[in-house]
Amino acid sequence: MALKYAYHPGNVAHSGSPEINDTMIPLARTLGIKLTSLDGATSCGAGIIRQANHRLQLALNARTFAQAEALGLEIMTPCAATAGNLSEDLATLRANPILLEEINVILQQTSGLTFSGGTEVHHLLHVIVDEFGLDKLSALVKNRVDFSIAGYYGPNMQQHGACGGDDVFDPNYFEQLITALGGTPVEWESRTQSVGVPSLVSEELTVLRQAASVLSDARSEGADMIVSACNLSHSILDIYQGKASRATGIQTNIPVTHLCEILSFALGHHTDRFAQLRTRIAVIGD
Repeated sequence: MALKYAYHPGNVAHSGSPEINDTMIPLARTLGIKLTSLDGATSCGAGIIRQANHRLQLALNARTFAQAEALGLEIMTPCAATAGNLSEDLATLRANPILLEEINVILQQTSGLTFSGGTEVHHLLHVIVDEFGLDKLSALVKNRVDFSIAGYYGPNMQQHGACGGDDVFDPNYFEQLITALGGTPVEWESRTQSVGVPSLVSEELTVLRQAASVLSDARSEGADMIVSACNLSHSILDIYQGKASRATGIQTNIPVTHLCEILSFALGHHTDRFAQLRTRIAVIGD
């Protein structure tokens, strides 16, 4: 039976890193995962909106939940930050019926929707391991990803109720997936460490230091590349890599890609991009 989900690509997949959404679509097709777009779904808040107005973030995310509920589907996202934020707000609304009713009044007035609590939130990584199966994934691999890969989870989805059947404090799903794709998983301490999202605007130097620390750790443990399960962190680690090095004096040059990309490459899509990645791995480093 095909897996069916309401698809929330996450903020960055619409803007700074469109390659995430570009590669998500063909890999889902190959895996037989049916994605139904949540048309008009808003940002999850990215940890920013709640700092100014938590009730606004709850209302925005409740609207997304209501859209998925109306479709009779659970939500899947390739972004760890989105998965974490949505899961937190879903738990908050379910635990407080009075608050849920208040948010539903806002939803009804603004969009004509209501939410009863009947959906769930999943990250792509957990869907593949828990629902699709790594043996089935391995059998579909056309291009072995034969690198030493540091899988980056980020901190957002490493919480109870947001990381599938994986261990909250010592996750290993990413490492299992890397092995299934033909790669060698790297053991490194920074795989769940924050890179400062969403503080880039207000605390740029702190973010650059955090990013440099993560990048340097992956390099020192022998990784050929980093693969991120978080859209926002992927952007920080990739786009701000050079700036992080200049700000800290730490060597940070290492290829960074997203989980959707490496899956798509392994399944035989975007072979030109995969060739470019191999070239990056060959020329970037010491």
